[in-house]
Amino acid sequence: MPGYNLVEEPWLAVRPVGGGPPVELGIAEALARAHELEGLVVEFSTQLPAVLRQVLLPVVAHAIGAPQTLREKGERLAHKDGFTEDELDRLRTYLDEHRAKFDLFDPADPFAQVAGLRTAKDETKGSAALVATAASGNNVPLFASRSDADPLDLTPAQAAHWLVHTHCWDTAAIKTGVVGDDQVKAGKTTGNPTGPLGQLGVIVPVGRTLYETLLLNLPVTPVSVIGAPQWTRGPHGPAWKPRAAEGLLDLWTWQARRIRLVPHQDESGRLRVARVVVSAGDRLTALPIQEPHTAWAFTAPAKKSASALPERRPRRHTQGKAAWRGLDALLTPARQGPEGIFETSVLLDEASALRAIGKLAADYPFQVETFGMVYGTQSSVVEDVIHDTIPLPLLALHQDSEAHELLLDVAEQAEQLAKAVNNLSADLRRAAGADPIPWDKGQRPGDLLLHTLDPLVRRLLAGVRDAGTDEDVLERGRLAWEELAHRLARDAANELLLAAPATTFAGRTVDQAGKSGKPQTYKLGTAGANFRRQVDDILPRHADAVREAAAAREAETGPALEPDPDPGADLDY
Repeated sequence: MPGYNLVEEPWLAVRPVGGGPPVELGIAEALARAHELEGLVVEFSTQLPAVLRQVLLPVVAHAIGAPQTLREKGERLAHKDGFTEDELDRLRTYLDEHRAKFDLFDPADPFAQVAGLRTAKDETKGSAALVATAASGNNVPLFASRSDADPLDLTPAQAAHWLVHTHCWDTAAIKTGVVGDDQVKAGKTTGNPTGPLGQLGVIVPVGRTLYETLLLNLPVTPVSVIGAPQWTRGPHGPAWKPRAAEGLLDLWTWQARRIRLVPHQDESGRLRVARVVVSAGDRLTALPIQEPHTAWAFTAPAKKSASALPERRPRRHTQGKAAWRGLDALLTPARQGPEGIFETSVLLDEASALRAIGKLAADYPFQVETFGMVYGTQSSVVEDVIHDTIPLPLLALHQDSEAHELLLDVAEQAEQLAKAVNNLSADLRRAAGADPIPWDKGQRPGDLLLHTLDPLVRRLLAGVRDAGTDEDVLERGRLAWEELAHRLARDAANELLLAAPATTFAGRTVDQAGKSGKPQTYKLGTAGANFRRQVDDILPRHADAVREAAAAREAETGPALEPDPDPGADLDY
């Protein structure tokens, strides 16, 4: 069987800077041309952090070394032509020395696999066991176009991507027992956790080129704790154990499963992978504090005592929420520690520090990609995948900056506007004799408003980044946001008011037993007035601008015969 070495075989799809179709390169050429490439192109979004952590970042960190200081990281980022000649020589030497370790089908030590891994009955599974998007086993729908018995031929490049993806994101629960695993019971192992990234809300900073992205994802790490990647520890066997990660590179290349790809040649003689063996792998006893690709949340300690500190846990992304709705966690500096509720990723904190020492410009086009996996039925199936990309102004990472305050205010205002629209909907439904839409069922109108506000917030994020430290521009941007957000909130409210039945005009009186004890009357007029009052409180600059405009008109034309008690009222009823 011919080999397939990831060092030179074209398995990484990359997008050139300036546009054009993706090209496929091996590890060596992708790193050598990293400054000419915009970034990786993957078939499935969550493959991107898997390829970075399992392959590219460990190669760079082990061959060249992680930055030892912020200043060193900034100086390396400033290299417009990518890696220096000395660094390229070290990369080439490293890949030559470890070339055999990157052979996907090596008979003795295949990359990220266990040679000869087999079950007691020499059974294999279809390659769908690796593919998160393919149903397998009992999860195949009754009338699906393919069954579990139909082969899913993967090219070697696809197999390599899904291989590292499985180590990072695989589902939990029962795994096949294999020969040589002394912890197998009744032909299986139980209690397997998800892959390490499945327990995180993954955050990946992105630069202008692949080279800058790699540097932005290399945290300042002392040599003593950098560790070694999995390919220097092999060959691996079928046995596994719970243990702690021995350094950053061990964490990045964690072998969460024991896997063997079973290659074959099709009718045309091309290498394909249709069968695999997947069994239990090493289990992390604790997530290291140096995990760089996540934000953190502090929760109350399990044991109540005066000396107990808040527990620090990875903050997972919320299904259905855009990344900008979690700005409070992304923008909380790591140095704040357990005094706050959140703590950002160390990588974002370092990016902020690089701007502070002049190694990154305030208007640097910094972006953040977020990834997450939603599991169901005891984490044994994948229900949904979370992925988003947002521009993130570096100035906003500084807690005392105007940009920081502006973005947090905007995110909070968007949430409050959605709440106001939901309150309007609830009041109108009560006025019509119905119950409000439950918060956890159906789609509430506030969710639709947030979807409408989404492109506006993203445009604001990019504008704040380009504005830099110009406070006048930031203030104009804030006022423009409030005006447009008011218009969109008003449009959402008008849809609800126009759809309300005629009976809501008179309204209904609802007994408030269990609350104040007094009956409450809900009708269209009071619902609209309450909504306008809430929106004015949420968007104070717009409300002030409306009042000032009304006062200016009055000064110019004189008071109206019948003054409008609410000059900001513009709802259609």
